[in-house]
Amino acid sequence: MGKRSKELIIPVTPGLIGLIGEHIVRLEAKSPSQPLLTTDKGAPLYPVFVQRLVKKYLSAVTSIAHKSPHLLRHTYATHLLNRGADLNAIRELLGHTSLAATQVYTHNAIEELKKTFLQAHPKA
Repeated sequence: MGKRSKELIIPVTPGLIGLIGEHIVRLEAKSPSQPLLTTDKGAPLYPVFVQRLVKKYLSAVTSIAHKSPHLLRHTYATHLLNRGADLNAIRELLGHTSLAATQVYTHNAIEELKKTFLQAHPKA
């Protein structure tokens, strides 16, 4: 469920489905009532734990100052747009009701904009 108890459909790759299935088998062998995703100590995930984990792993690969799960959401939307995804499809994937909310998440890289201009403009 997304915000406001809205159902959100999240596409996953076949590889991820396999990994989740293996994880469920391991969990059921240990404790059938355990949540699917837990902290390293087996407790249910909570927002601050996820924020710290994302910050830790992003720190290993980028020097961007503000590292958060929300940054990953922006990056996801931007990559989809840069690879040609339709803005309405991105809106649905993000669970937005308005296109204006989605446009906040779409940050075209300067190089992508230049490339589009050079390909589409008749005088470029």
